[in-house]
Amino acid sequence: MTQLLRNRNAAVYLGAVLVSGFGSTAMILVAGVWVMSLTGSSSLAAAVGFLMYSPTLVAPLLGALVDRTPHRRAVLVGVNLAMGLILFGLLLVRSADQVWLIFVVMLLYGVSFVVLDAAETAVLPAAVDRELLGDVNGLRMSISEGVKLVAPLVGAGLFTIAGGAGVAVLDAVTFLSAAALCLMLRFHPRGYDRSVPPSAGGLRDYPALHRLVLCGAAVTFTSGVSGAMLFAVIKDGLGYAPAYAGVLSAVQGAGAIAGGLLAGPLQRRFRAQVFVGAAIALFALSLGLRAVPATVPVLASALLAGVSLPCVLIAIATTVQREVPTERLGRVAGAVNLFTFVPIAAGQALGAVLLSTVDRRIVLAAVAVVAASAAAVCLRPVRATVPSGT
Repeated sequence: MTQLLRNRNAAVYLGAVLVSGFGSTAMILVAGVWVMSLTGSSSLAAAVGFLMYSPTLVAPLLGALVDRTPHRRAVLVGVNLAMGLILFGLLLVRSADQVWLIFVVMLLYGVSFVVLDAAETAVLPAAVDRELLGDVNGLRMSISEGVKLVAPLVGAGLFTIAGGAGVAVLDAVTFLSAAALCLMLRFHPRGYDRSVPPSAGGLRDYPALHRLVLCGAAVTFTSGVSGAMLFAVIKDGLGYAPAYAGVLSAVQGAGAIAGGLLAGPLQRRFRAQVFVGAAIALFALSLGLRAVPATVPVLASALLAGVSLPCVLIAIATTVQREVPTERLGRVAGAVNLFTFVPIAAGQALGAVLLSTVDRRIVLAAVAVVAASAAAVCLRPVRATVPSGT
């Protein structure tokens, strides 16, 4: 950790993550509340989240566009700067008639997240030593989870004092600050080959990574199903009020912070498939514990889920950065985002349907088996590809 913080590029990048993450987390919460307060419509408020996450469906395409420029730092600076300026447009929102501005901005918000993730994936291998990539990705996750414990409270408080416009200004300033920090990154590009078409190649060209991503998709799908069971677990299993979800969220957040800090050192000790397989097995255990109608097992489930799930995502991101050529990083990173985050929504939808017809304990036991199976698949050796014609 000391070596990491002494690395100028790592410190600058993580500073940008902290600043922009704080503003973004506050804005994500407030956007839906803002729409609800202006329109009184819960469906319109829910549409904000859909618009923000919908660009993930075209993440490979957006990643391929990022691949077409070797100047990834310029993409980081430009997107942060553009979003900082765009957010000032929300100062025009005064009534329900201007709610469409919030929708447009949140859609662009989602696009910026996908583009920034692809650009960051490509920049980090050129800015940070290879052996530090796991630590940077882990600490990035810890920072992202840490701000989730504070930023929503700040955002909600600022909303009550200054309205949505006040939170928009805060978020704009954080984006502009992140752009300034990204300008400070110094690196030597990692062999960008202009002769290689950026669109060439995909996840299937990297069998080990392909295996990790598919197993990660299975896990995020089960996490979505489990998430849909949350309030049934609290009410029917534990007999507590729905507000107890805040306690479980805090415990899981603490676990995620710990998982992010542990991911870097552990990745240096184990091969990626072993590390990811073990993390998935731990997540499968957390799903099983959630089915137990007792407080201690459910709290343990939240903690284990918080530790294990981020480790899976961190290891996949690190493997992408280490194994994929620079000219293809954006496209592959976009495909990884598609396969690891879209299943969450699908899992939540299926969980909501199953909850009305199947006992939650049966559902949780079933997804625990799915996750355990994914862990077993992940731990199997990957066959070496045989060149064509041999």
